This record gives sequence, C-alpha cells and structure tokens, in this order.
Amino acid sequence: MAKQQPAEKFTNPETPGYVGFANLPNQVHRKSVKKGFEFTLMVVGESGLGKSTLINSLFLTDLYPERIIPGAAEKIERTVQIEASTVEIEERGVKLRLTVVDTPGYGDAINCRDCFRTIISYIDEQFERYLHDESGLNRRHIVDNRVHCCFYFISPFGHGLKPLDVEFMKAIHNKVNIVPVIAKADTLTLKERERLKKRILDEIEEHSIKIYHLPDAESDEDEDFKEQTRLLKTSIPFCVVGSNQLIEAKGKKVRGRLYPWGVVEVENPEHNDFLKLRTMLITHMQDLQEVTQDLHYENFRSERLKKGGSRKVEDEDANKDQILLEKEAELRRMQEMIARMQAQMQMQRQGGEGDSAVAHGHKV
Repeated sequence: MAKQQPAEKFTNPETPGYVGFANLPNQVHRKSVKKGFEFTLMVVGESGLGKSTLINSLFLTDLYPERIIPGAAEKIERTVQIEASTVEIEERGVKLRLTVVDTPGYGDAINCRDCFRTIISYIDEQFERYLHDESGLNRRHIVDNRVHCCFYFISPFGHGLKPLDVEFMKAIHNKVNIVPVIAKADTLTLKERERLKKRILDEIEEHSIKIYHLPDAESDEDEDFKEQTRLLKTSIPFCVVGSNQLIEAKGKKVRGRLYPWGVVEVENPEHNDFLKLRTMLITHMQDLQEVTQDLHYENFRSERLKKGGSRKVEDEDANKDQILLEKEAELRRMQEMIARMQAQMQMQRQGGEGDSAVAHGHKV
C-alpha cells in the first residue's frame, strides 16, 4: 500500500485578527512601478529665455542635441511650430515616459496676433485623440499624450506681463495647468525679483487668469512637508536659472553659470528657485495629472458630447461612408462596362454567324 503524501501546509502570512487589506497600497505601488508613468510637459515662451536649457537641467538629459537657431530674417514670417520630444527616464527602478512639447517661433514674428492658435489646436487634438481612444474597442493600451502642465516663461527684462502673455494665458487657462516661470533670474537683484513677482501676481489676478495652485497639505502630513508646501506656494512665479555646465565652486563641482564676480549655482535655493520648481513638479506630478483628467479633460469631454460626440470619430465615419459610396459607384461602372463588352461580343458573334450563313447560301 502506497504511503500517503502529507498535505502541504498553508500558513497565514498575517497575524491573527488581521485580514490583510492594509497591504493593498503596496500592490498598487508594485503595479504602478511595473507599468511606469507618463507625463507631458509643454514649454512656451519667447526665444532666448533658456527654455531648452532649463528642461535639460530639470531632467539631466539632452532633449535637443541638434537644434538649429534661426536668424532674424527667418523669424520675420516664421510661424509657431510644435516639437514633441519623448524620452524614457529610469530612476531607482521607476520608469517615467516624459514628453516635452516645445513651441519654437512663439512670439518671434512681427505680428503675433494668432501665434498661439497652433498651440491651442495641439492641446485640443490631444484631448480629441484621448476621447477617441477612450471611446474605442481596445482601451487597454491608451497612450496619454494630453498636456498635463505648461511652463510659461516670462521675460525678466520688462515691468511685468506683456499683452501677449496675458492673451495667451487667458486662452489656455481652461485647458491646461499653467505654471508661470520668470526666466534668466540671474539678471535680477533679489529686490527686483520680489518686485517683479508681486507685479506679475497682481496682473494675473487683475486679468482673472487661472494658474495652477498647489493643493494644501493634509492635516496628517508631517510638519516638514507642510512647510515645504507653504514655501512652494509663496515662490510662485518661480525665478529660475538653467545651466548644463559643471563648474568648480568652493572645492566641489556644481552646475551653474560663471561670471567675473562669482558663480550662480543652479541648485542653490539662495540663488534661484530652480530646486523649488523641480520639487513642485515631482511632488505634485500626480496632482497635475488628476487636475488634467478631472477638470480640463472632463470640461472638454462634456462640451464635445454636447455637440454630438467626438469630431474625429464623426469625421472617420463620414470618410468610411464616402469610401463605401465611391466603391459602390466604381462597382456599378465596372458592371456596366462588362455588360457593354458582353453586348458587343454578342453582336459580333451574331454578325459572324450571319456572314457565314450568307456565304454558305452562295456556295450552294
């Protein structure tokens, strides 16, 4: 008689009286890390404000290795272009698919009246594409290219916002999260920075422009995080300096800009708000995505559904109907041609039989 194998013993991984669903966040965390994250950042501002340098500084990558800067003559009639660069960044096992949308040509032409129409069209197209994919049959692998955040670069050489700045931000503030950034902050003294920040915030409020507001820290958060959130809120608009050069300062290598009077360190919070801007973007990346989904995209979706669904879906259906009609018309033409050819062959056959009959009669 065969010896019976003992049953494998299953041990409870949790302590008695503990169900275990408190580990659900860990499961979500593992799944999210495995899937990776997607984020789309748009940068808008006049040429020469250091947009590309700042983006490369933020993510320690080179997104624009072969950029060609056009001359003044080329800029006269230049239109705004959209350049989307996607890079896969991995840090400690966490993958981020970052898409940076640049807008070369913005504010360069003599007449800038309609220079931001291309940008608005691009934002709407990404919403339209997401709505179309979401309404389709295969919703498992939807790529999210919606613009989650827009860094709007403001020139430090003026006395606040220009008319173009006001009109552009008013045109997009219901479509995307705007984060105002004062570029090339090393051209301003500390007093000039504070004065310019206050002036810009006053003008934003005066023109009822909706910029991205950081959410308040929860009551159960630690005091350090609450203080960090408070400092980030008071730093808007962020005065930043970008640089990809490593310079030796005080016996260590730092990224910064070397001047005859000293070094401006990019990652020194006493010199500029670069670290604060990066902290804001990283710590509130999820909130930027949620505001895009729950506010901007839902507004777009409800407006589109009121008008009768997705415009692209309607266009595609109309195109399919048109193609079917054209195919049917072509099929009818082919059938008519075949019928004519058959009739001609029948007539030729009948004519040939008649001629042979006549010839036979003569022979008799």
